Amino acid sequence: MNPIEEQLYRRLSAVIDPELGKSITDLGMVTAIQAVPRDQSTNTGSAEQTNAQPVYDVTIGIELTVPGCPLSQAITDSIKQAVASYPDATLVPHIEVGSMDSDKLHALVQRLKAERHENPFSKPGSKTRIFAIASGKGGVGKSSITANLAATFAALGYDTAAIDADIYGFSLPRLFGTSEHPVNLNGMLMPATAWGVKFMSIGIFAGSDKAILWRGPRLQRSLEQFLADVWWGAPDVLLLDLAPGTGDMAISVAQALPNAELVVVTTPQSSASDIAARSGLVALQVPMKVRGVVENMSWFEHRGERLEIFGSGGGQRVADQLTRALGYDVPLLAQLPLDPQIREIGETGRPAVLDEHGRLRDDDFAQSFKHLAQALMAAPSVAD
Repeated sequence: MNPIEEQLYRRLSAVIDPELGKSITDLGMVTAIQAVPRDQSTNTGSAEQTNAQPVYDVTIGIELTVPGCPLSQAITDSIKQAVASYPDATLVPHIEVGSMDSDKLHALVQRLKAERHENPFSKPGSKTRIFAIASGKGGVGKSSITANLAATFAALGYDTAAIDADIYGFSLPRLFGTSEHPVNLNGMLMPATAWGVKFMSIGIFAGSDKAILWRGPRLQRSLEQFLADVWWGAPDVLLLDLAPGTGDMAISVAQALPNAELVVVTTPQSSASDIAARSGLVALQVPMKVRGVVENMSWFEHRGERLEIFGSGGGQRVADQLTRALGYDVPLLAQLPLDPQIREIGETGRPAVLDEHGRLRDDDFAQSFKHLAQALMAAPSVAD
């Protein structure tokens, strides 16, 4: 390589593949760099042209992991920015895009799998905060809270992932508004992405109209596959939308992710809060820390008056009961309103905390989730 080509290679090492979270040079995606001075013999010799920087035509060859990669444009745009950052000459980029052959792709996947181990979130030194969103019964808005909390983390700048661990009642594809199928790289899956959140759900494969009839061992295997067969990179936050109750999946999460922290969702009425407390009491039998309680549907705003349609105090009752039973403070982290507009926005496939451009909204609902996310991250992690 000539000096310009060497400098460009170093700059390209800062271009990150959005799916794999690694440099395109580390991934072997850069196959050629050639910088050729442009013929300027037709210049008139004016002072402006004499003092101008030399111009080079730069050809860069890249091989994407799969043909027609949906992130091709994002990668090529980043390459152009890296080329434009060269200070000592004007570089005119020409990018030739191809795809890896099967042998090269297989070798890359094997290397990534070797780096990752089987479950990247349970290995020592993992910095990912894992929050399992649980409830005692269905219908309390647990999945909606998971989706909005994930979107909030992403909007705050966290690298965020989510797993739909409610196999029978999967909701995340609908709540995130996408039916995107994961890219399969020789047996390693790239998660779907929506609103800045990487996520995986059985609903992506089964379709929204399919019923899942699986018993315990297969449920556990599905979680293991979501953890081990998907390339998550190294997210800051992983959220799991658990099935209601204290069944097989809750036990599987505790076994596979001993560093997971439980967030219990309830509604205000005593019949719901009594059941919700049981989902937190599972921490007496499995190694999970209960981080706190979220009360949903706390009130309905009507002409300036807060109507407590489902009663009041359920979230605090759950927090107090778990604090007494577990022997450490389990706070009431948030109280969220019942608002038809929130439901309507959510049904369009956009988390209600975000505006149409994916930015965190300024209203009370979004700010409640912002404070919830900040409270969760401010608390010491299980690994600390």
